[in-house]
Amino acid sequence: TVTGNLEPTNEVSVGSELSGIAQEVFVDTNDQVTLGKSLARLDTSKLEAQIQSSRASLNSAKAKVTQAKATVKESQASLVRLQKLDELSSGKGVSQLDLESAVTTADRAEADVLSAEASVEESEAQLRINERDLEKAVIKSPIDGIVLTREIEPGQTVAASFTAPELFVIAENLEHMKLIVTVAEADIG
Repeated sequence: TVTGNLEPTNEVSVGSELSGIAQEVFVDTNDQVTLGKSLARLDTSKLEAQIQSSRASLNSAKAKVTQAKATVKESQASLVRLQKLDELSSGKGVSQLDLESAVTTADRAEADVLSAEASVEESEAQLRINERDLEKAVIKSPIDGIVLTREIEPGQTVAASFTAPELFVIAENLEHMKLIVTVAEADIG
């Protein structure tokens, strides 16, 4: 005869990638859960503020693109004027330095547009990251099953700085269990 522990065949530990305060906990031990059911929700006020900040940064970056494009038009118009003046005066009305400076200014303005467009892409990426973090503030069940343990209470701080803390353990199906026992080598013979 041996003694051991009866365990579920499939057991999932559910944690959180984010740190924060648990605002609500929707399930308790022995509750049935389905795939995607909300188990708990962290405080989202900081995440919502980050999203607003990211949207403002994105709008600012878009405005800089518009401004840079206007500068391109202005510098190209100035270059065209100088080139026409140079052409009409047979190369005597405009100094070579002024002409080269206008070309350089136009090139620099086009580079500023590319830089501003890159800032827009960066701001869009940051906004997507913040929106994804907001989605992760609601902890959901990855499987259908039964909540075996609940390690979180409303108002409790979740610290996920180095490792994801274990908040829930969910067993997939308790109709099929496994018995974990230790058997002495002498008994096996």
